[in-house]
Amino acid sequence: MADTGPDGGDRTDVPRVLGNSADITAGAPATSGTLWKLDLPDRGLDSNIIALPPHGTIGAHHGADVDVLVHVLTGNGTVTTEQSTVDLHPGALLWMPRRSRREFQAGPEGLRYLTVHQHREIGGLMPTVRQAVS
Repeated sequence: MADTGPDGGDRTDVPRVLGNSADITAGAPATSGTLWKLDLPDRGLDSNIIALPPHGTIGAHHGADVDVLVHVLTGNGTVTTEQSTVDLHPGALLWMPRRSRREFQAGPEGLRYLTVHQHREIGGLMPTVRQAVS
């Protein structure tokens, strides 16, 4: 039997705060990888907070079959596309069309950003974060 709400219709989830991006990103700059991910059942979106260490990279690749919105939270860096290199800084909003080519390079402060895209059941969208070679 389906879970029902007070009006007899299907119950829906309720809005709620899931975390604080300032707290999530407030770590050592050398931290890399996924700091947070949206992990709720029956969701229509996926979202992650990704950290690149100073001068770290995510190598050139073509994205998955979903559009991705990126919001830069802290640090700086660049994303190189098929046509240009785009500077990334706190507050920048970047749209990456599905299957577009991209390569991320963090600056000296590292780079931390939020991604939002349509939910996918299969594996990750981004290749492995690589540490800067000294």
